Amino acid sequence: MPKIVDHDKQRVLVAEAAWRVIRRNGMEQASVRNIAEEAGISVGSMRHYFSTQSELLLYAMNLVSERVTSRIQRMTFNGPPMDDMKRLLLELMPNTDEKMAEMEVWYAFTAKSKTDSAFKKLADTVYNDIRRAVEIVITSLTKLNLFRPDLDQELEIERLYALVDGLAIHAVLRPDQVNGKLMDEALTLHLTSLCSK
Repeated sequence: MPKIVDHDKQRVLVAEAAWRVIRRNGMEQASVRNIAEEAGISVGSMRHYFSTQSELLLYAMNLVSERVTSRIQRMTFNGPPMDDMKRLLLELMPNTDEKMAEMEVWYAFTAKSKTDSAFKKLADTVYNDIRRAVEIVITSLTKLNLFRPDLDQELEIERLYALVDGLAIHAVLRPDQVNGKLMDEALTLHLTSLCSK
């Protein structure tokens, strides 16, 4: 009896193998051959799941975004508003081993997006989504009459967006200095500074 292969599951496994190669050896080593070896399949078998290296890498990049989105969609927001908003923002940051792996791979893809238009389109979409999440936090503070009236809402969206992105980058580049505790404390301090006393 022929072996039945779940193609969607196999595509995810291959994409995760690509992540491991990228994390360990860099984007330049993410060849079809190296990824196939990491996934434990032949190069010929890889062609059943991805017709080109670019298709595989785009799928792997999109998988990062899908996983973050899925986690956020499963979240419930029924606690104190400030806690809920901080939890939402922390979901965008590498404060667990799983999210650190995703973020390291994401930044490798982001660097590739500077020279590859297919990757740029996806990167722009994701960064726009992150900015929208930050915008939701600021507009929620305003709707709840917590946002300081002396602050410029648009400017504070950009400032908070820069803080979230900056902390995430530093956590990836300097994990010995920027850890989950520091990210949590920095967000708490910043969110508190946006609110009326």
